[in-house]
Amino acid sequence: MYSTGWVGMGFSRDGLMVGSSAMVGWIGKKGLPHVRQFALRGKSSSKVVVDRGFLVSNDHDHTVVVQQAKIYLAFQLRFSYRLTHQHIVMAFGNSIPVKNRLTRHQDKTSFTFDFTTGRASVDGSFPYGLRRAHGALNVFAWGVLLPIGAILARYFRRMDPLWFYLHVGVQLAGFIIGLAGVVAGVALYNKIQADIPAHRGLGVFVLFLGILQVLAFFLRPSADSKYRKYWNWYHHWAGRLALFFAAVNIVLGIHVGGADSSWKIGYGFSLAVLLVAVAALEFMLWTRWSKNSTATPTY
Repeated sequence: MYSTGWVGMGFSRDGLMVGSSAMVGWIGKKGLPHVRQFALRGKSSSKVVVDRGFLVSNDHDHTVVVQQAKIYLAFQLRFSYRLTHQHIVMAFGNSIPVKNRLTRHQDKTSFTFDFTTGRASVDGSFPYGLRRAHGALNVFAWGVLLPIGAILARYFRRMDPLWFYLHVGVQLAGFIIGLAGVVAGVALYNKIQADIPAHRGLGVFVLFLGILQVLAFFLRPSADSKYRKYWNWYHHWAGRLALFFAAVNIVLGIHVGGADSSWKIGYGFSLAVLLVAVAALEFMLWTRWSKNSTATPTY
């Protein structure tokens, strides 16, 4: 249902938004139609440049109309070659462009259109599999395995030495899987050049903390060493920071990646289960300590 905003159709050489040229139409505040070409040189507003691009057309061959709460954009283009399989990128926004500056789209899609048959197919040029691998590996590693490893170290120390071997094994497996997720993320960035500095920056920071935790295993002093308390402090708080910022980055990644509701529900359910388990185990731990000693826990 159209009330205000813009609609655009882009022609891409590789199926990606960046590097494509788009025809964008909207109805202005005075009710006049507008159709302009934009060069999509990046994902920020400043890199979406009006009246630039590789599409060739005449301004009087375009129109945009609204009928029965639907917006229709029509335009004619001239190509120096016969179109066969063409990558198409489509999007819409809910704000009228001010001074020909587009706001961020509300939704988008891409596909390949065969002009010889009139049929469309899902665009295989976007690395959807790589994006899913990046998300799934990191959610499983940083959002499930590594928190479970931390829970083992915090609440199951009475199962000595089993808790230690489980803790090390689970954390090592989680770090390796998370590292694979980071590699998938780097490959994804190299393919689509996604401009998401917050997600990328948090990912680098979490990976750095994870590397510190791996180094902590090899640098662990003996139990009677005078440096052991400093090592404990460093190991515990670096781990907590890593898990906290990993959770933040997972939520951010699900949001900026445009994931469907199954990702949100799945991770939300996993996070809720972990938090409830931690709350229950923490209560049981403090109850046991209060019965056995008047001293407060130091871990």
